[in-house]
Amino acid sequence: MSFVPTIPEQPRGGTRQGLVTRLSISLTFLFTFLSSFSLFSGQGFFVNAITVAPAIALKRPSVHLPEQPNVIVDRSTGAAPAKSEAVSSNADAPKSAYPAAAKLPTQVGPKGLRFDFNDGARIVCPHGEQPWKVRIRDLDTGNVLFETEFAGGYVNSSKRYYIRFGIEVSQQGESLFDHEYSAKDRAVLIQFPVGTLGDTMGWFPYAVKFKDRHGCKLSCAMGAPLIELFRDAYPDIEFITHEEVKPERYYATYSVGLFFDDKDCVYQPTDFRHVGLHRTAGYILGVDPTEQPPRIAIKDDTRPIAEPYVCIAVQSTTQSKYWNNPHGWREIVNFLKAAGYRVVCIDQKATHGTQLIWNHIPNGAEDETGDKPLAERFRYLKHADFFIGLSSGLSWLAWASGTPVVMISGFTHPTNEFETPYRIVNFHACNSCWNDPRVRFDHKDFLWCPRHANSPRQFECTRLITADHVKQIIQRIPGFPVGGKM
Repeated sequence: MSFVPTIPEQPRGGTRQGLVTRLSISLTFLFTFLSSFSLFSGQGFFVNAITVAPAIALKRPSVHLPEQPNVIVDRSTGAAPAKSEAVSSNADAPKSAYPAAAKLPTQVGPKGLRFDFNDGARIVCPHGEQPWKVRIRDLDTGNVLFETEFAGGYVNSSKRYYIRFGIEVSQQGESLFDHEYSAKDRAVLIQFPVGTLGDTMGWFPYAVKFKDRHGCKLSCAMGAPLIELFRDAYPDIEFITHEEVKPERYYATYSVGLFFDDKDCVYQPTDFRHVGLHRTAGYILGVDPTEQPPRIAIKDDTRPIAEPYVCIAVQSTTQSKYWNNPHGWREIVNFLKAAGYRVVCIDQKATHGTQLIWNHIPNGAEDETGDKPLAERFRYLKHADFFIGLSSGLSWLAWASGTPVVMISGFTHPTNEFETPYRIVNFHACNSCWNDPRVRFDHKDFLWCPRHANSPRQFECTRLITADHVKQIIQRIPGFPVGGKM
């Protein structure tokens, strides 16, 4: 079959595309892969609109709807995004990382029409005597994304991240509804997975940027421990837990996370491994991806230790994140104590691991581990001369405190985390597997090492980071050793 798609004339501000692309393509390939928007009608038909030719639609029975990718959101929990009617369910899919959107769109239009932007652009047209014509546009690019005529039913965009959509609805050639996305003074929900510290610490400032740009009434859904850090610093934002979300309140909802298997970029405009763990939130929310630490307000901001001290955190959620040099931490603790510092370990756990692999608090470090409030961790970090840690949550909390951060990581590329002049990586060793889209992170495998598992090179990314390398970086910190800034 020879199929010739063309770019239709744009209704507003667009230009006619003069180039016609010829594709030789089978119907099977066409049905399976070239879907951009989905529509469900009460008559049981599913409509695909082809990305390169938005005005062309093909109807076929809904039972032939291809499976969408099983998108993983949270690297630590393996949770999947909330199901919508446009994404087919998978019986083996893990529990949702987010509260689901309201079943019906929350905004009311003429003649019983409903719409919102709570899971992409959603439009419901009731069945009636006259057919509906629906067109969805990207107001910023000028592209017509989807256009169809049908008796009534449900339309849902395939893209769920922020797009400034325009919705046009007409009957019998008469315009009934023309809505351009505007969140100003409207209720918007931005939701984050629970159970993470560093991820949300890096993502949340982009929600603040979204609020400032759009002038919306912003609610942020996240874990309760993080709410305690942010609430007093951002009194103009409503902080709620997932259990407190009332989805029918919102004009728009956006879910921020790490979508590992989102090959079609349904939930993110670009793969997070290309832009960085935190900056992906800027792309999802359509704001400037330049990083910015969040503000944190705690009730007790006093200095916990009178003498000069350094905080360290040596534990993490997977062995690839650890500093796997067997002598590293012991040498660094001795080095810091000889320089006049007390060395305080603020990990949650003094010992962590699995099976035969266990990681312990370094010898000579003061033990402040335990299930303590994040506000207490923040207090220790804020007054420390500097912090030494891994690509893990406490490093992001230290970044937010303004304390210099020495970060030791080989399994992530330096662009994955926030900018610090004290980032340590050994490019002579295997490195940056986390940011390699060709390998899939397995959060259930504590000993995950995708390139060299069960070989002498396993975890060489940090095993080959020497204590001397770390010492040289520490010596660059202004004020080192003790007395340098006192």
